Amino acid sequence: VQLQASGGGLVQVGVSLRLSCAASGLTFSNAHMAWFRQAPGKERDFVASISRGGRSTYYSDFVRGRFTMSRDNAKNAVYLQMNGLKLEDTAVYFCAAAIIGSYVNTKPDDYDYWGQGTLVTVSS
Repeated sequence: VQLQASGGGLVQVGVSLRLSCAASGLTFSNAHMAWFRQAPGKERDFVASISRGGRSTYYSDFVRGRFTMSRDNAKNAVYLQMNGLKLEDTAVYFCAAAIIGSYVNTKPDDYDYWGQGTLVTVSS
């Protein structure tokens, strides 16, 4: 299984950025997908997740209303649209896949497969 995250970069406060994650080696439509992020020296935090069919999403409090997660099962891909970026959004963003459980799983241990991460740096 491979999860390839992309789309990170250096941006200024307030702008938007869209992350992508391409999946291969698994039956993508059977997997709940999520985004996590990890800032330097901090634990990996849950950001957002989406159900297998894409109808349901779940967000952490610190991104709800600013970030939107979506998926395209025909392309085996998930996306994270990030609007109104803040300095505290600076982190490495990881996509993850879970074969069992619920799409509201928020713990890293709930996920079976991980991508390599893409760095998002928000500057003033």
